[in-house]
Amino acid sequence: MSAPTKISVTPPLGKRNYRKEYDNYHAKPEQKKKRASRNAARKRSGAKQGQDVHHKNGNPLDNRKGNLAVVSSSSNRSFPRDRNARKM
Repeated sequence: MSAPTKISVTPPLGKRNYRKEYDNYHAKPEQKKKRASRNAARKRSGAKQGQDVHHKNGNPLDNRKGNLAVVSSSSNRSFPRDRNARKM
């Protein structure tokens, strides 16, 4: 009995391959570290559903209590950012 073959299906032009995007981006160790940091910030700040955690110094890995503030989602997305995605 032969082993099953893996079939690679290329999506039609204009269609996104979400599985490939996930494997190439979200599963990387640095992304897992960032996601864990975001989750820790949410837990530490006590943000509820529909609220975001604002890092005052713009560093998403700095989860000191004095650096975190709970704000609305629209407010958090309105802060201008520099080219390194840091809030100004």
